[in-house]
Amino acid sequence: MNDFQAVETKNDNHVGGWVTTSDSTRLWIDVQGRGRPILFVHGWTMSSEFWRRQIPLAATHQIITMDLRGHGRSQSVMRGLSLPRNARDIHDIIRALGLDNVTLIGWSMGGAIAMDYWKQFGNERLAGIGFIETAPAPMSSEAWNTHRCRAHNIDAMNDDMDFLENNQQIYGAQFVHTMFLSGEAPPHAHQWMLSEHLKTSPHTARTVFEDYMSRDYTHMLPTITLPTLVMYGRSKNMCYGPSTGRFVAGSIPGSQLVILERSGHLPFYEEADLFNHELTNFITQLA
Repeated sequence: MNDFQAVETKNDNHVGGWVTTSDSTRLWIDVQGRGRPILFVHGWTMSSEFWRRQIPLAATHQIITMDLRGHGRSQSVMRGLSLPRNARDIHDIIRALGLDNVTLIGWSMGGAIAMDYWKQFGNERLAGIGFIETAPAPMSSEAWNTHRCRAHNIDAMNDDMDFLENNQQIYGAQFVHTMFLSGEAPPHAHQWMLSEHLKTSPHTARTVFEDYMSRDYTHMLPTITLPTLVMYGRSKNMCYGPSTGRFVAGSIPGSQLVILERSGHLPFYEEADLFNHELTNFITQLA
């Protein structure tokens, strides 16, 4: 594995570049600011661009965003399209950048990747962890689970992935709309979010989605001993919402739960100021 290779220096406090993982996959990394490090992990078929409204935090923290393998600017590969491998990628990134006392923030599938990081590496180099609008067991039959594939609905999963493979443009356009509280994305946001979604190939999208659907981290949550921030939105559209948030927070001793009432699946974007405030307060409390 190589160290961080900076290829874009935008100013003294902002560089972009590559980390080559332990299985020789090139991942795009963006580092801004100085201070306590926050590593943001995006969701399925999304990218580091989705954290653009967290960049103001670079005034007081070191902000690290990255593109998962096969997403955004990162290398598209046939191998390693699983949550455990993505968690090892996070570990590789933290080591390559020489980070310590990291606050690891995972959104949607990224939250499940953060759970897998804990499963494999525990609190190694971490100070805290955050789960944003994530499903710890997307196919669970439990009442808290609002995922479309709940109760092991394989048909729903296959229908969605067949639709994506047959017409990713239409699938993605609808998917972006459903992430917003109102069910309709603002035109400018819809344009760039759809563009980022389309950077993930249908093969990568389906393979890693099916892996995510198969995972169940519910029995691991009570083992988390790090300070934990749990933030969820509230929407009738594509949103895991308060019921999942309460379950996740209730499963992790001492965790903090925040429900952002004016957000759907994108609380860090729709209510960025409140999200950033809550995250900053959480990090301030860390030892």
